Amino acid sequence: MRLEIELAAVLCSLILGGETEVSHPYSVGYDLHRIRVDCETPDAVIEVGLDKRSSLDSLQQALFAASLTGKRPVIAMIDTDGREGPFELRIRTAAEMAGVDYTVYQRHALIRLQMTWWLRTLGRQAPGS
Repeated sequence: MRLEIELAAVLCSLILGGETEVSHPYSVGYDLHRIRVDCETPDAVIEVGLDKRSSLDSLQQALFAASLTGKRPVIAMIDTDGREGPFELRIRTAAEMAGVDYTVYQRHALIRLQMTWWLRTLGRQAPGS
């Protein structure tokens, strides 16, 4: 779970330019509940998941977040083994049928990006800062 949270933060902040772990309230009956969106941009709510069984609920999470926010639902899968496995296939197929964008990012590429992001920011800093 920790790896998923860390990689979702890298993906959201460094690639998608979004905000991580955005909370949204909703009420049902007399109770107030909250959901947390893995990554939110001005026009999309993005559910990030590893290529594991625990990500099978990504589609409903993305659709529900989209219904609350009025934004486009997206599923971003993080591939940890370099191949499409059974869970990725199930999620991709369901997302395609529901018309939800589905993207895949490689775990090693996200880790490399996290390790080298500061090199890309050096040129943007003012001299002497």
